[in-house]
Amino acid sequence: MDSKLSLTSKSDKLNMRKEVWIATFAVLFVINVADAEFNNNRGPEETRSVKEQIAAAVSPAPKALRADAKVYGYNENGEFVTLREANSSTEIYCISDKPGDDKFHVACYYKELEPFMARGRALRKQGYNHAEVDSIRRVEIKAGKLKMWTKPSALYSITGPADSFDYEAMQVEKGKPLYVVYIPHATPESTGLVRSPMGKGAPWIMEPGTPWAHIMIMPGVDFAKENNDE
Repeated sequence: MDSKLSLTSKSDKLNMRKEVWIATFAVLFVINVADAEFNNNRGPEETRSVKEQIAAAVSPAPKALRADAKVYGYNENGEFVTLREANSSTEIYCISDKPGDDKFHVACYYKELEPFMARGRALRKQGYNHAEVDSIRRVEIKAGKLKMWTKPSALYSITGPADSFDYEAMQVEKGKPLYVVYIPHATPESTGLVRSPMGKGAPWIMEPGTPWAHIMIMPGVDFAKENNDE
């Protein structure tokens, strides 16, 4: 009996570590989705329409914020472009799924994160890697050249296999949600959070003490089951 419990515990821990790795990748993907031009395997005839990309891009966000979201996506040449501009009611910016790979990933973040995200995109386009981008932004933040958000700011994302979004029904069919709350320079001591999740759905803090410190929340459920209308 004890041996079965031990095996179950080990399996749970391995699954949790896998989910943490996936969540970490998802956040890094959002922060570094910066390539305005990139090589991909999808030809012009396979590029999703603006309407389809927008529907997918806003899907992680609360429904009340979707209609006015500014949306980034890709044109038929695979270039990173603005698909829908912001307006006076815009609260979030969303990024459509990157074409030409074997996964589905979309994300939306609070508007005050945009200078930070946009600077990352610009640096990545210039060829800087993740560590270099972080280093440059940290220096610019300290010097007051890069504007930082001043209050907790949310990010919503969905990650899954390439066929996660049904473009006919215009809704998510697969994929796991991940929710992030950025709090500059937050630490375990200032928040009462730990550096790794205690269990599925429990919040934890990532990159504590940095300008981009953030709370991670992985519900561990399929997005479609919890959010799609009956």
